[in-house]
Amino acid sequence: MAETLSVQDMLPNKFEPKRKNRWIFAIEGLDSFLIKTAARPNITIEEQEIQFMNSRRYVAGKANFDALSVTLHDPIAPSGAQQVMEWVRTHYESVSGRAGYADFYKRDCQLKLVDPIGTVIELWDIKGCFLTNASFGDLSYEDGAPMEISLSIRFDNCVLQY
Repeated sequence: MAETLSVQDMLPNKFEPKRKNRWIFAIEGLDSFLIKTAARPNITIEEQEIQFMNSRRYVAGKANFDALSVTLHDPIAPSGAQQVMEWVRTHYESVSGRAGYADFYKRDCQLKLVDPIGTVIELWDIKGCFLTNASFGDLSYEDGAPMEISLSIRFDNCVLQY
């Protein structure tokens, strides 16, 4: 026999969604309040095909984390451009042409999602981050919008702690 549920049984009593605007991205050497937009990590798992006679079977292959896109505000002081260029110089110094050791330019980052009162409810440890692109934005006499810096960050691994 079919059961009819009451409204109280169908509605969640204690439901608070995670919000897109409650987070802190911590990158060593960059002030966290400069970070305007970021993304949570994406993972792609390759498939491996195993062939046998007239059939195929698939198993999981290597995992790959996609690069993160991060946008920064670029205020006059503290200069976002200067903070980013200090990190870029650990990768490659344009004046001398020297490249840096991975130990110098790779940084560990943390992405923290917080609840309405500021408690960390989700923590991503992102390991071995380095820049693959830093775009300091376009200029125009016709636009008075604030300046932004776009970063593409490649990393080795990440772990969702909680």
